[in-house]
Amino acid sequence: MPSTIDIRRRIRSVKNSQQITKAMKMVAAAKLRRAQERMFAARPYAAGLRKVLSSVSTRVDISAHPLLQSREPERNVVVVVVTADRGLCGAFNANVIRAAQNFIREQSFESASVLTIGRKGGDFFKRRPIPVRRNVMVAQALSLGVAHEIAEELIKDFIEEKIDGVYVVYNEFKSIIAQHVHAERLLPIARDFEDTSDQGGVDYLYEPGPEQILSDLLPKHIEFQLYRVLLESAAAEQGARMTAMEAATKNASDMIEHLTLTYNRIRQAAITKEIIEIVSGAAAAQ
Repeated sequence: MPSTIDIRRRIRSVKNSQQITKAMKMVAAAKLRRAQERMFAARPYAAGLRKVLSSVSTRVDISAHPLLQSREPERNVVVVVVTADRGLCGAFNANVIRAAQNFIREQSFESASVLTIGRKGGDFFKRRPIPVRRNVMVAQALSLGVAHEIAEELIKDFIEEKIDGVYVVYNEFKSIIAQHVHAERLLPIARDFEDTSDQGGVDYLYEPGPEQILSDLLPKHIEFQLYRVLLESAAAEQGARMTAMEAATKNASDMIEHLTLTYNRIRQAAITKEIIEIVSGAAAAQ
């Protein structure tokens, strides 16, 4: 049985850890609020850009632009894996990494490489046989300029037919306590919208022509979709960290309560033993 000194030392250690987890929860809550504001501000623009893109692309030949052309079979692909730079956020990083591995295994690509955004994903895939194309820290990637640089590099390689497809695996923000791992295709752009050109819709005059507008919109669409993914992942990370630190704080409270009860029992048993020894000694002296 541990001594009272050991139990007191452990209680003090758990209390110090509880203060850290409580502070990290408050920091994550503050960062989550800012991340949510950025994410919610980006969603209307992404939806508007998607709407304009769907309207213009129905009026042009999709074979005229390489970003709309799908290649079958997809031999060389790049999987963008978005994780976090730090841990202490529950299963946030492990879920994304596991989903990325399962996605690559299930698709059976002839050649697949990963572009990791986040230190955790980069450190993991460095020790795996899957080649790492590039590793970018989340703190750097949460910038429209860096998202533009990454998107420009991927678009260039896709147009030059060095790669046949780009997929992204990330945590989509649902709520503070719920994050959904999502895998979606980034390149070529999926035309999953309805063709309204033959439904009696209003036709518009474009200046410049629809082909030129589409050539400008498609790269911007890829760039902003990647930026939106980063914002979604950043908000999901802070939500996961806040939930994990709240659970850790509660577990620390339960552990302190259990250790305190054990400490009191040991102390009470020691006092009772001393009283019995005193009484027994006094009785023997009579």
